[in-house]
Amino acid sequence: MMVGMGEDSSEARTTVTVSPAATVQPAPPPVRPKTLSQQLLPAVHGMLARPLSSYYLLIASSGLLLIIGLTMVFSATSVKAYAENGSAFTSIRNQLIFAVLGLVGFWACQRLPATTLRFIGVYVLGAAVALLALLDLLIVLGAVGIVPVNKDGTISVGPVTADLLWLYLGPIGLQPAELVKFGVVLWGADIIARKGAAMGYWRELSMPLFPVVGLLFVLVGYNDLGTMLVLLSLIVGLLWAAGVRLRVFAALGVLGLSGIGLLIAAASRGAGSGAEGEPNYRLQRLTTFLTPPEKCDLDLCYQILQGRSAIYEGGWFGVGLGKGALKWNWLPAADNDFIFAVVAEELGVVGCMVIVALFAVLAYTGFRIARRVDDPFRRLAATGITTWLVAQAVINIGGVVGLLPITGLPLPFISAGGSALVVTMAGVGILASFARAEPDAARALHARPPARWVRLVWAPLPPLPPPRRPGSSRPPAPKPGNRAPDDKGGERRR
Repeated sequence: MMVGMGEDSSEARTTVTVSPAATVQPAPPPVRPKTLSQQLLPAVHGMLARPLSSYYLLIASSGLLLIIGLTMVFSATSVKAYAENGSAFTSIRNQLIFAVLGLVGFWACQRLPATTLRFIGVYVLGAAVALLALLDLLIVLGAVGIVPVNKDGTISVGPVTADLLWLYLGPIGLQPAELVKFGVVLWGADIIARKGAAMGYWRELSMPLFPVVGLLFVLVGYNDLGTMLVLLSLIVGLLWAAGVRLRVFAALGVLGLSGIGLLIAAASRGAGSGAEGEPNYRLQRLTTFLTPPEKCDLDLCYQILQGRSAIYEGGWFGVGLGKGALKWNWLPAADNDFIFAVVAEELGVVGCMVIVALFAVLAYTGFRIARRVDDPFRRLAATGITTWLVAQAVINIGGVVGLLPITGLPLPFISAGGSALVVTMAGVGILASFARAEPDAARALHARPPARWVRLVWAPLPPLPPPRRPGSSRPPAPKPGNRAPDDKGGERRR
């Protein structure tokens, strides 16, 4: 009996010693903290995935650029305006009026449906071409002596006055070349959308496009090569969005470069907006760009050297807003073509990078809208407007910092000028309308529509896209002319 008890107790002791609770578990690995990029990227992706993110990005980037532009125009013109008119607010008052008109244009274009934009495109382009023809006719009549030239260089016939690139109809002045950009976007997008896949053939591509581009080369390019470059970039953007083949782009590139070469060679004494009295000022600008600054003639390189001096004086953080000195009649066109140099002097590299970043956001948003909309016209027009604004900004900034030849183009939203600002804001209004027409944005707006007074005052609801049918097993509807079974098992003609 005792032996049995001993065996039982030993077995009991053995069971206790092999208990799993007595084993040692390994320590868990330490949790590494997330990096800043790992924390920010999901948040950014979440914000961009929202239905109306394109609309808000567009409003934010363009609104900030407009505010910066008004601030820099006041800084660049206040001293000169006070010296000439006794008030520092003369120039900024005019710019504020044009900004209000631009906001009205933004509001109106945001409310217009795509069918209306397609309808008015040809009329806008026709009116712009007519104004350009009138402007060039007055310049030619003054050049040959048929119409007398005023002491200030303008040419007047009754209430109509021509001043280089400006046409004044009584007290109202405008640049017809700015209106051409708007018209080419709407007309070109409508024509290409109508032709569709037929644009791959040379005959369909050349018939509506080449005559108009040739006319613009004469009316716009002869006096304003910079605007002609923007128009060519715009047309390239439209054709790229239409899916034109690369070999067609190569052929069109050769034709475009040949036309630009002819415009440079055709520049005559006193023509266009360049330095009057200088023979072939366009060729001089090109040779000046290719000449090192230390070997360049001071008279020809004065604006370039002063612009680079402003950039050098600004450094990383600038001398302070309103404290720049080169804008006091030392830097030509400080409030217009070379306002980016004033930004560099007063706000430094940091201020310049903010402007470049805002243009990058605007470019990303415009192409994002073009990629997301379903309507071919909206896709083409969004690509054209974005290419126009980005190309003009690149040409202006590149000319100021010395990466491109100077062309005399204003910086969108930033430079002083009425026609350019109003047309630019109208183009952004069209982009805003297309952003609201994105399928996800339209569904979100219809799911939770804003108040009625908001729709009446700000913008109506966009058209609702067709409902999604992911994984639908319903067979596609037969094409017209095919036979489909009827309810009685027979066949009927659809």
